[in-house]
Amino acid sequence: MAILALSGLLVVPCYWHSRIEAGDLGSHTYNAWLAQLAQAGQAPGLHVVWQWQNILVDWGISFLAHPLGFIAAEKLVTAGCVLCFFWGAFALISAASQRPPWFLIPGIAMVAYGFTFYAGFMNYYLSLAFAFWAAAILWHAARMDWLLGAIFAFLAFMSHPMGFAFLLALVAYIRSARLAEELAQGKFRWVVPTLAFLSLLAIHFYIDRRYRTDFFPGLHGILFTGADQLMIFGAPYRVLSRTLLVLGALAFFAAALQDRKRGPLLRHIWIPLSLWTLLIATAMLLPGSVWLPTYIAPVSAIVSRITSVTAIIGLCVVGNLQPRKWILTSLVVVATIFFALQYRDTAMLNRMEQQAETLFSSLQPGTRVSYTINLPQEIRPNFRHFIDRACIEKCFAYSNYEPGTGQFRVRIDPQGSPLVSESGLSLELGEYVVQPTDLPMSQIYQPDESDLTKLAIRPLIPGEKNGRLGHRPPAEEIANRLPQSKK
Repeated sequence: MAILALSGLLVVPCYWHSRIEAGDLGSHTYNAWLAQLAQAGQAPGLHVVWQWQNILVDWGISFLAHPLGFIAAEKLVTAGCVLCFFWGAFALISAASQRPPWFLIPGIAMVAYGFTFYAGFMNYYLSLAFAFWAAAILWHAARMDWLLGAIFAFLAFMSHPMGFAFLLALVAYIRSARLAEELAQGKFRWVVPTLAFLSLLAIHFYIDRRYRTDFFPGLHGILFTGADQLMIFGAPYRVLSRTLLVLGALAFFAAALQDRKRGPLLRHIWIPLSLWTLLIATAMLLPGSVWLPTYIAPVSAIVSRITSVTAIIGLCVVGNLQPRKWILTSLVVVATIFFALQYRDTAMLNRMEQQAETLFSSLQPGTRVSYTINLPQEIRPNFRHFIDRACIEKCFAYSNYEPGTGQFRVRIDPQGSPLVSESGLSLELGEYVVQPTDLPMSQIYQPDESDLTKLAIRPLIPGEKNGRLGHRPPAEEIANRLPQSKK
């Protein structure tokens, strides 16, 4: 009963507003609707392909949308992803510490609703959840456990290949490190992390020479430790992330002094601690995004995705320490503030989405919609995709990025589609010159510089820039938001 009650409490943020404001999630739900139209022959220039990866969340929303509707399906699938992530992380920390980490529940919950969740990387998020389950099973695996681990590994691959790659790396490191720890009473424990670091360097130089890469300025310090998962909506979240990092450090040093009777502390925490350190090095060595020749858009936000794993492995380190009431109490206080701030900030985004839905209700069916919505730069995830979701069954989001990337199941036909522009970035930046063939097209924008939560809509005419009216950030701010290319 306690697990059911806790699970019910964990999914409250998925239901406390009418919509889940989680970045790219809105785009995925919108494209589930487009997939339905394409399969019915009602989306000219678009088709649906079969693929084996980066797909489970999309399938779930599409499957449940028929009986429940798209918004209810989105909520149910997202709540399932949260539970899978939380309990998968709980299982992994249990495997690392060989006891249930009940005193870390608030910390795991915060990571579950961290940056990766609010960025809306739901297929990757679910892939990590399955990876955590598989790694937990295989940490101390007996012969029969490998079959169950393989099932979770296959689900991780179907969800997203990056989560599957992390699973392979985690299992290879954990099993190798355990073997090295058992040999000669740990005298060879440094061999595995040293080889792992050399492998990271080799991967770094290979990617650097082989592919075009983008590095994002300003990523340093706390952003590599996993604490950045709490940095979502601005300054208060930075304070909380630093507080959580300090708490982890205090717990570690307190344990070093008080747990000496258990034997050398390093022996108990060596595998998760060395793995956490290597993940920090991974985030420092890998680029923010990589342009692969098979796709138009890059594989992006790599560093930010890595730190979801870093945060959970960091909790594995703390989970190996003796549970203490002050750790639990501190985490409860931080988590209470964290979720209260989330409720406030997502309520603001919900009000903006409700405005968009009201504005779209007066449009002629089939109207294309572009937008120039720019929230303060301190808000890290891209929350503009609530425009996509507001368009469902009303209009078409003309700057929709998914079909043109070739990474998702909805694709553009070779001759193009009147429902999707190939100039999505220009549309978002307000630099697109409207063509006669684009009409009818309307522009949603922020008309009031003193209140960026207010939205307005206007029809566009040929020859004008779509961002001619309304709020636009300074040119240097736009440049800072774009990746700095190394090649």
